[in-house]
Amino acid sequence: MRVLVTGASGYLGGRLCNGLLQQGYSVRALVRRTSDVSALPSPSTGGDFELAYGDVTDYRSLLDAFSDCHVIFHAAALVEPWLPDPSKFFSVNVGGLKNVLEAARETKTIEKIIYTSSFFALGPTDGYIADENQVHSERVFCTEYEKSKAIADKIALQAAANGVPIVVVYPGVIYGPGKLTTGNIVAQLLIERFQGRLPGYIGNGNDKFSFSHVDDVVQGHIAAMNKGQPGERYLLTGENASFTHIFNVAAIITKTKKPRFSIPLWLIEAYGWLSVLFCRLTGKLPLISPPTVHVLRHQWAYSCEKAKAKVDYNPRSLQEGLTELLPWLKSSRVIKY
Repeated sequence: MRVLVTGASGYLGGRLCNGLLQQGYSVRALVRRTSDVSALPSPSTGGDFELAYGDVTDYRSLLDAFSDCHVIFHAAALVEPWLPDPSKFFSVNVGGLKNVLEAARETKTIEKIIYTSSFFALGPTDGYIADENQVHSERVFCTEYEKSKAIADKIALQAAANGVPIVVVYPGVIYGPGKLTTGNIVAQLLIERFQGRLPGYIGNGNDKFSFSHVDDVVQGHIAAMNKGQPGERYLLTGENASFTHIFNVAAIITKTKKPRFSIPLWLIEAYGWLSVLFCRLTGKLPLISPPTVHVLRHQWAYSCEKAKAKVDYNPRSLQEGLTELLPWLKSSRVIKY
């Protein structure tokens, strides 16, 4: 069986390609000519792994890449809390999905599409834990990324209602070893913490997110391909916790001191505005921006019980995941402790 992975040069996409190869699948990775493919395997002379050059915003390139494939993992997305041009979120995250669905329809060999959505597509869960029945209220969006993923989610669900064999999966906050991109925000914040640039807790600890180890999410994707039912949604989330808890667990694992104070969100937001100004001057995207703080003012807690029961999803605890991540960051020489 030949599978194609969009977004293969990204944090999740790269790990997914490697996970599929380890399980014996023939993998075609869709990448741009300018993509960093250093985390991907070398193309195989035997045909088990190959690169296809294209872009989800280029429909013709998708038709060429999908040829002779049986399953599409659509993991490509623009994942940033803020961009100077927010229209890019919609051209990639919404327009890209539309192109994938149309190209898959035209490619007669496609048997199933696994679409990587996001917990943001379901909306905040202030004061409760949500499951797959939640639909975004669309009253307020913290970020343009969230809005684009909510719109794309509706398109995916409508496609499923129209008979497209699509399975939608919703990872939580993905973390773990691998590329240090915006999609690996936990690693980025731990680097800031251990390098002394983030001396305190972020806010008062009322935030709550569902954290997913990247390799668990990879296995969840593969399980969704094998056991997931078309038209169904599966939350590939994990332990619900705050970033305060992340920093506390990290201190215990590394046997270092916990932060002694909390940085109020209004101050982080002010720093975010300065970061946005710096970005407009230099072109370097900020790690923290005002929309990031809007996200932190809400809770995003979800249950993955359906995925556990239906596709044998088996997420590890934060303690287990961070016990792996922190030594990896140290061995990569981006933190010291």
